[in-house]
Amino acid sequence: MAAELHVELVAADRSVWSGEATLVIARTTSGDIGVMPGHQPLLGVLESGPVTIKTAEGNVVAAVHGGFISFADNKLSLLAEIAELADEIDVERAERALERAKADADAAAERRADVRLKAVTGVR
Repeated sequence: MAAELHVELVAADRSVWSGEATLVIARTTSGDIGVMPGHQPLLGVLESGPVTIKTAEGNVVAAVHGGFISFADNKLSLLAEIAELADEIDVERAERALERAKADADAAAERRADVRLKAVTGVR
């Protein structure tokens, strides 16, 4: 069995996902970061983007919008303002939101919709 780290993905309103993983990839203000068991302690600011959690059973992908990432003692915490698992996202609704945001020239709404669609399709 490969080494694992404990991961908690929490949004402002709920616990989104918790479990063991071999790798977590997230977007920070300093760029994309990969965290594996034994990583040096870290604290960073999350950017909107997909988060990929690699587990023994497969990948868990979430759309995350802002927040913080913290790693210490083999425990990774992702504290997000908003987070949705890819299988919770309604693709058609996200596509409509993206089109509406483009039409309204709402860059923030466009970014949120784009991140949701990337989480569903697995695109970084």
